[in-house]
Amino acid sequence: MKNKMIIYQVFTRLFGNDKTACIPHGNKTENGCGHFADFTQKALTEIQKLGATHIWYTGVIAHATQTDYTSYGIPSDHPAIVKGKAGSPYAIKDYYDVDPDLATKPEKRMKEFQNLIYRTHDAGLKVIIDFVPNHVARQYQSASRPEGVKDLGEEDDQNLSFSPQNNFYYIPGHPFQPGFDLQGSAPVPYEECPAKATGNDNFSPSPGRNDWYETIKLNYGIDYCNGRGRHFDPIPSTWFKMRDILLFWAGKGIDGFRCDMAEMVPVEFWEWAIPQIKCHYPSLVFIAEVYNPNEYRNYIYKGGFDYLYDKVGLYDTLRGVVCGYASARQITGCWQSVDDIKDRMLNFLENHDEQRLASDFFAGNAEKGRPALLVSACMGRNPMMIYFGQELGERGMDAEGFSGKDGRTTIFDYWHVDTIRRWRNKGKFDTDKLTAQELALQAFYTQVLRLCNRERALREGDFYDLMYANNGSDLFNADKCYAFVRRKDKDLLIVLANFEDSEKHTAVNLPHHLFEFFQIQEKGEIIATELLSGDKEYITFNANQCVLTDIPAYSGKILKIKL
Repeated sequence: MKNKMIIYQVFTRLFGNDKTACIPHGNKTENGCGHFADFTQKALTEIQKLGATHIWYTGVIAHATQTDYTSYGIPSDHPAIVKGKAGSPYAIKDYYDVDPDLATKPEKRMKEFQNLIYRTHDAGLKVIIDFVPNHVARQYQSASRPEGVKDLGEEDDQNLSFSPQNNFYYIPGHPFQPGFDLQGSAPVPYEECPAKATGNDNFSPSPGRNDWYETIKLNYGIDYCNGRGRHFDPIPSTWFKMRDILLFWAGKGIDGFRCDMAEMVPVEFWEWAIPQIKCHYPSLVFIAEVYNPNEYRNYIYKGGFDYLYDKVGLYDTLRGVVCGYASARQITGCWQSVDDIKDRMLNFLENHDEQRLASDFFAGNAEKGRPALLVSACMGRNPMMIYFGQELGERGMDAEGFSGKDGRTTIFDYWHVDTIRRWRNKGKFDTDKLTAQELALQAFYTQVLRLCNRERALREGDFYDLMYANNGSDLFNADKCYAFVRRKDKDLLIVLANFEDSEKHTAVNLPHHLFEFFQIQEKGEIIATELLSGDKEYITFNANQCVLTDIPAYSGKILKIKL
């Protein structure tokens, strides 16, 4: 039996921080920091109980920080090119090391990470970590690379703006001079000459404040300044180095990589690298952060990725429906646009890049996300991901420091996550510090996510969209309700999601084609079990009469029929 993948993404540094009062822009001593050790067997069991099959530990690989770890042999980073006191986990400073913030004993940080992998597997969960292939920190320097491994940029000819065998891109004769006050209160100016191209494809020496100015772009053999010429023969130096980094982490016993901004790296690299990794680790999963639908099939069929983000399709549409500026009818177009690859799309409603669903910048109320969860988690066999605290209604409305009050949980600052801190309750997980509303939301998420693998029709069944047969009537508001069917063998589920703020008495048409498609017989009145409540309902199961039922506000129903 193949499980439906349910990923629990957690920002590792924040999960175990019990500090109750944090200071904006506070350092590690002032604000505290979570560690690998906070993911105890109890903590991991609680995450597994939510329905998770995988946990994505975000921010594991060592990145630039303003915290001083020089006493552990780790080079310091200039504060002017570190975003926030803690730093961005996507400004990698050493591909061969774990972040020392995450260790209770920094000198044993890799051993502590290995122990976390063992504990995670013992809890029945699989481990995913980030692989950041497109860019590194401006002062990248691997102090932990294996003997004989050449560092990135070590053999570059910095007199050339581009060479296929350089690891970075250069702007010869020009120092790094951002178009804003970079230095701030730094005691010594940051110097870089020649300037290197910035991670978000800025090939000037003067990136702006909104650029990824703390990073430098890796060179995979594309000459961006001369018509994007592709120079892949002989194989560029960066390809070998990044392949070896993937093999290094795969050898630690992880189960998958979430590949940051994978579409900014040429698909030819992935086509070359992923089969080599899977030759040694055939069950390893590769997830790509890709936002261009025109490239989806390229990165699956040529690049070799197992799964891609479904951001600009389903996520953006569900956000619009939840917020009231899009119709539930538009959800149909989401699956139609990826119908041939729908099992390869990763669904989500939150992640570290997006605003929290309950924030003032999104829905303003976590309850509004319930119907969206039903749709996102239940409409396919493909993976579903939630972001830690989402199941508790975390609002992300703190002004933490570098990350302002933007509806996101900071990835740059030392901070705590209020709902997670109270749920953990110093590692006891007794829920005494959670409100009744938070507990009810957590119970709903747990119920839906666990149903995804408990019910065969959700785990591996076929999908049938009912919207074309329910274009709108007095008893079916097609702008605010979405209906579909999942079926496996003798189990058939009618899933209904209500995005309105009031309970709706609803009539759902089951078209003749549904019965033909699944080759099942129409019947009269039958008994259905509503899986979210456990209640029994009498419904008609034919194309001549509607299914009549009441759907709760901001929620839904899953009616199970035994054929």
